Amino acid sequence: MMQRERLHWIFRMALLLFIFSSVAFLSALTAMRFAIQGREVGVPDLAGITATQAQKILQGRSLGMKVEDRIYSNLPVDAVVRQSPPPNMRVKTGQYAHVVLSLGPQKATIPPLTNLSLRGAQVELLRSGMQPGEITNAYVPGNPADTVIQQDPTPGTTDVTSPHVNVLVSLGPRPAAFVMPSLTGLPFGEAESKLNSQGLRVSKLSPVSGSEQPPGSIVGQTPARGQRVDSSSTIELQVAQAP
Repeated sequence: MMQRERLHWIFRMALLLFIFSSVAFLSALTAMRFAIQGREVGVPDLAGITATQAQKILQGRSLGMKVEDRIYSNLPVDAVVRQSPPPNMRVKTGQYAHVVLSLGPQKATIPPLTNLSLRGAQVELLRSGMQPGEITNAYVPGNPADTVIQQDPTPGTTDVTSPHVNVLVSLGPRPAAFVMPSLTGLPFGEAESKLNSQGLRVSKLSPVSGSEQPPGSIVGQTPARGQRVDSSSTIELQVAQAP
């Protein structure tokens, strides 16, 4: 009889332990869920307020701020024009709100930049309260290298929303093109002379050991034979090394 009561007592203790463990697990799970949700906050509406005010509001919600761009607008200088993520979107704390700030109403006129050097164009833009935008380079026959040949927006434009001016800069006439010759097996001196006769230069030499070719001869080349090259091409030769 005592043995049966003892087993019954052990069973009840095990059942109670299981119930307590289950309750503890569910409590921990619920607490974790609330903790995760507690790390999410709603993004405030920043439009129209100054960057300093926006940063303080964001810091109060454990969020950061990054300025992505500045544009002309009717808002005061340094006021928030746009933001991402949008207002009321829930994000995790520690994330950043990306904002575009106002430069105030447009007052500058786009200056003419064509025929200036790139450096001269950049100085002219800064002098006019503008900023260099995207710089594109292209080979253009009849135009000296490092010369601005087009710009966007065009000179005299005043109704722009961005202070950036994109320019197209000439690289001058395209260098004469050649077909990469086969140099494999030639002595290095002969290979170099062959390249120099076409206006090409060796940019890098890489020694190769264990080759069956005589020491000092070419065992590999980059670019490969038949590829298009010019005076600006990077040419690498692999040269057999003495064992």
